Amino acid sequence: MMNRETLISKWLNNDLNDQELQAFKNLEDYDDLVRLNSGLQAFKADDYDTSKELENVLSKITPTVIGGKTQTPTHWLKPFLRIAAVLAICFSVYYYTTTLDTKITTDLAQKTTIALPDASSVFLNAKSLLVFNKNHWKKDRDVELEGEAFFKVAKGSSFKVITKSGTVTVYGTQFNVKQRDNHFEVICYEGLVGVTYKSKETKLKPGDSFLIIDGKTIAKEKENRSTPSWLNNESTFKSLPYKTVIAEFERQYSVDFTLINIDSTQLFTGSFTHDNLEIALKSITLPLHVTYSKTNDTIILKGE
Repeated sequence: MMNRETLISKWLNNDLNDQELQAFKNLEDYDDLVRLNSGLQAFKADDYDTSKELENVLSKITPTVIGGKTQTPTHWLKPFLRIAAVLAICFSVYYYTTTLDTKITTDLAQKTTIALPDASSVFLNAKSLLVFNKNHWKKDRDVELEGEAFFKVAKGSSFKVITKSGTVTVYGTQFNVKQRDNHFEVICYEGLVGVTYKSKETKLKPGDSFLIIDGKTIAKEKENRSTPSWLNNESTFKSLPYKTVIAEFERQYSVDFTLINIDSTQLFTGSFTHDNLEIALKSITLPLHVTYSKTNDTIILKGE
């Protein structure tokens, strides 16, 4: 089979047969090469003959003797500088296209699904950010996450989810990662998950959880669900600080809360739906005997 360099060279010269053209299109960086070539068209000089220019350069670098001293003309540098400029542009465009990251964000009250280059799937919760590089994907299956996401990872090489709080490493599995202010949680639903937090790795099997709140490790019961509840438009909490519930409610409904005479550190067990504001408000207030009132997008909660 013709090597990569020969294919690219023949392509640049429009000298590929049908079989070679198909092989060229199958190259891993085919899309980048096409974009690179298109970007360089604007920099090509009209009627530039490389062989002729080289002969001109060689004929002009013959040393001359003036006053007993050998001098070399400097005007021969211009063609070389011209070539160097094109090469520099070529390198810059290629570097830009191969290092460009893909970034997906969700706003308040918004969720989305992302297909990664290896057919892995990511379900991104509200007010979250996912970053990955498709050009480096075969070498490094790494994603960066801010917020919350559920992953269905295709089997293959090591897959990593990098967050500000810690790194999650898996080998073909399903798991949920939540990284918010002072809250870092990983739940394994299938396969095996390794969570690295402060240089220490914890292995999670299906049903196991890893939870850090305000820098403290929180023990959790076995997870019985097959997927996180938020995928079904419901947020569920079990003995978690009320401030965690309020923060998630704000993300799902794009509202702001003001708490009066309420201890935001008290623990809450319950859930709220994502598609009915009134029902959701009753779900997080009635269990704690809290009353609420609304002013535009601000909700005031009052304790007894």
